[in-house]
Amino acid sequence: MEVTVERILPGGLGLAHAEGRTVMVALAAPGDRLRVRIDRVKGKVSFASIVEIIEPSPKRIEPPCPYFGRCGGCDFQQLSYQAQLGAKVEIIRDCLRRLGGIENVPDFPITPAPNAWHYRSRAQWQYDAVRQHLGYFESGSRRVCDVADCAVLTPKTQQTLESLRQQMRDGDLPDQARDFRAVVGENDEVSIAPPIGSPTERDDEVRDLARTIRGETYQLNAESFFQANTDLLPDLIDAALLEASGETAIELYCGVGLFTLPLARRFKYVIGVEGDTAAASYARANLASAGLSNAEVANRNVSDWLEDNALEWLDENIECGDSSPLSEQRRQVAALQNRLDFLLLDPPRTGAESRVINGILNLKPRRIAYVSCDPATLARDLKKLIAGGYNLDSIAAFDMFPQTHHVETVVHLTSTQPTLGSS
Repeated sequence: MEVTVERILPGGLGLAHAEGRTVMVALAAPGDRLRVRIDRVKGKVSFASIVEIIEPSPKRIEPPCPYFGRCGGCDFQQLSYQAQLGAKVEIIRDCLRRLGGIENVPDFPITPAPNAWHYRSRAQWQYDAVRQHLGYFESGSRRVCDVADCAVLTPKTQQTLESLRQQMRDGDLPDQARDFRAVVGENDEVSIAPPIGSPTERDDEVRDLARTIRGETYQLNAESFFQANTDLLPDLIDAALLEASGETAIELYCGVGLFTLPLARRFKYVIGVEGDTAAASYARANLASAGLSNAEVANRNVSDWLEDNALEWLDENIECGDSSPLSEQRRQVAALQNRLDFLLLDPPRTGAESRVINGILNLKPRRIAYVSCDPATLARDLKKLIAGGYNLDSIAAFDMFPQTHHVETVVHLTSTQPTLGSS
């Protein structure tokens, strides 16, 4: 079948129409004229792969990676970098219109990555002990694509991959391992999970390391989530916080405290909520190391914490009889029901559960910042927040993941409801 690709859709596939069918083409560029093969059909949509490029799009380039098309990691290498940025803006717009019901999406910038290659300081590699393959899953399968050189890894992360591959060849990797995670910190320190030492001296624990972003130091390890592209993190933090300041702030899915620390420098009292125990422990330690005693971290499932009601949780802590300054701040917060100044959420790719959105609406924060790595789930959640009484103020995009269809988005919303004490 011959098709012409019209545009790139959320998920990275190219959209085409031919012979009365809607065709989704993998690894396409907008404007490509292609001969494609239908691989599967779902309802009225056919999913296809490229057999021949009859006439390439002006936006198409030669993918530099030898694993392109087989490795499932980078699906935008066929696009020039400017075309990648343009496609990501349109993906966000499409999701906000189609899934979010936002008819007039305002113009917004996308901040390009300082390095379109060699930017990943965190990676996860799949391991097949039987075939002796170490790399990433192949596109659309659970087979491991054996990768010796990955063009999006930082030099130290690439060196770590090479070291693991040498240990694989030497028979020093544990057969029961299914994947390895690595993160690079200050001074090129590396943390690997599961821990791997030399053949004569094996480490039993995952190594801790530090990352300094915008003057704040974060302790973490390979088992903790942390953004893979640290080049853009200062810009991302600035965009998420803007000029926010005031009495009270809550951060949901706070991780090791990437936003919690700068929030605690702007607000009198901050609560971070994180379900992962190790990440919550790092967040507390990072706050303590920074000397920030006006913030604390609740190690709870975010939905459960909100459903129990954040202000009730504060009341429970007040009853302990603690006379510390932080306890006094809690009392002040409890007296400010419906006066939460700022709420920031940075959920996983699946977005926020319905219970989380309902909990946010019950809290009635004056302002919300939503940091998202998936435009589709962002749009779904924004639709609920806007219906619940919020205006969309601003959108900003960040190319945290060059050579892929993924994009980071920061959205700010303001409540349309009058606050207590207002006329």
